[in-house]
Amino acid sequence: MASAQQGRRVLVVEDEAMVSMLIEDMLGELGHEVVATAARLDEAMELARLSEVDLAILDVNLGGKTSQPVAALLQIRRIPFLFASGYDANALDPPYRYAPVVQKPFQMSELTEAIGKALAQYGAA
Repeated sequence: MASAQQGRRVLVVEDEAMVSMLIEDMLGELGHEVVATAARLDEAMELARLSEVDLAILDVNLGGKTSQPVAALLQIRRIPFLFASGYDANALDPPYRYAPVVQKPFQMSELTEAIGKALAQYGAA
């Protein structure tokens, strides 16, 4: 029986190519489809505005810029998201501290748990 978490269309925002590929591979193994990727804030903002996605995974730091404006757009569109970070969750501004965070490097089980939390926060689980 397929998990309710499978088959989601995902936006991946990550500025490190190897990490992005790893996330894409993990998502594929979990039964999700990566429909868009961005490595820069401007790309991520455009994709957050226009992409038809069910979920987003956001690297907190994109080349020295925060991805929190992307999270704000996703919130407006009611699209679940989670952060991937090498930083502590306290590095996030208060409105985003509730969001699930996976600490890099992370395992597939941690990603699965964070996806479940993100979807549940929006009633999409």
